[in-house]
Amino acid sequence: MTMMPRWTVLVVDDEPDVREITKIVLLNLDFDGRGIDIIEAGSAREGRAILAERTDVALLIVDVVMESEHAGLELVRHVREQLKNRLTRIVLRTGHPGQAPEREVIRAFDINDYKEKTELTAHKLETTVLVALRGYRDLMTIEAAREGLERVVEASAQIHSRQQSHEFASAVLAQLAALVGLQRGALYCTVPKTNHAVTGPIHITAATGEFEPKIARAIDESLPPALLRSFYEAFDSKHHVFGDDHYVLYFADAQDSENLLIVAGAARLSDLDLHLVKVFCTNVGIAFENLHLHQDLLDSQMEMICLLAGAAETRSQETANHVKRVGLLAEFLAREYGLDEHAAEAIRFAAPLHDIGKIAVPDLILNKPGAHTPEETVVMRTHAQAGAKMLSQSRLPLIRLAAEIAATHHENWDGSGYPNGLSATQIPVGGRITALADVYDALGSKRCYKQAWERDRVLEFIRNERGRKFEPRLVDILFSKLEKAEALRRMLPD
Repeated sequence: MTMMPRWTVLVVDDEPDVREITKIVLLNLDFDGRGIDIIEAGSAREGRAILAERTDVALLIVDVVMESEHAGLELVRHVREQLKNRLTRIVLRTGHPGQAPEREVIRAFDINDYKEKTELTAHKLETTVLVALRGYRDLMTIEAAREGLERVVEASAQIHSRQQSHEFASAVLAQLAALVGLQRGALYCTVPKTNHAVTGPIHITAATGEFEPKIARAIDESLPPALLRSFYEAFDSKHHVFGDDHYVLYFADAQDSENLLIVAGAARLSDLDLHLVKVFCTNVGIAFENLHLHQDLLDSQMEMICLLAGAAETRSQETANHVKRVGLLAEFLAREYGLDEHAAEAIRFAAPLHDIGKIAVPDLILNKPGAHTPEETVVMRTHAQAGAKMLSQSRLPLIRLAAEIAATHHENWDGSGYPNGLSATQIPVGGRITALADVYDALGSKRCYKQAWERDRVLEFIRNERGRKFEPRLVDILFSKLEKAEALRRMLPD
């Protein structure tokens, strides 16, 4: 059991006998199961020095008249105004009744009590101290609750900002540690389901501390018996379970997703910490539901984009999987290029629409098996501007990015491309990335006008176009991560 710290009382008085008597009276006093430590200062200046170093002073007993007539009041002013300390309780006492402070001063500086030394008998001193300590305890409880709720709000904001399940799980663990501390560690599990039925063993999704090596392992083989019992008690009852040295937090969302968080080695939570954790878990549940809704929305958007892009590709007798692969390859290149998570994901959704303008190209030209005549080439090249015009009418940032990509994915690094002859970084990064992803995938795929190229021929072409058609840095990234790129292509074969 964790021992609570003793109460700290600072006695500031220029009379050694008064300080000594105060110590004797309070020596064996305790409040709320905690004893009292007395610190002495013989002047207001010494008191200031102590208060500059100690932030745990619960009660300040101050003589009014010391090195000056108002030394005690000046010390009180310093505590409240300079140190911004509104929690320490203050009792003024004086041996000079004529120097009694004005009532307004007592109110202004939140002084708890004012006593003449002659009236402070041992019993009254004990009573005064106990009342002051009770006030300090209650203020500290309120302050701890306020700070705790602020931490919950900050922690909730962090988990709400996560848009990927693995990021979400890691954020929950990190923020819970910030709230109440994790001694041995914690782990996070998502229950696998299909059509609302559990489909297999529950695995650890994220973990900290001693559980970190167990990520991706089944929960049944990763937890000691006591933790495993609490885990299944929480899972079966659909409620949080709190033990003496651990707790299991359960939360679910409207999509029937169930998630559990196990914290091990934690000291028994105080009532306040327990309340904060429950508030945090409520926010976790809401955040997880929002995460699923967000993912459902993204999946729906991606499905619509691929259907729309597939319609254009179908007219040109190309497979819908080509546009999906272009999206995945573009996202992969964007991440390796250094774009952030949000920008890379946006390119994955927008890149499949790069050739949507082919809808406006006549079938005889679009599906011609041989080379185009100069006149047909002019018509074929209109698909870039047609796609951009079609998509730019949207107010959605994702579709406007797709419009930009449609307009620029045939621009060349050296300025020899179309429709506007842009060069180098004049070409938006999404257009530069999609150009390479599109050509890399298209050359390795069968088309109405060609057979699929062999791998080495594809790579030779891209290598030769480095610095002419493609940005050199992007080509270097592709070649340095070629195994990953090829694996992405194999995921969605024609």
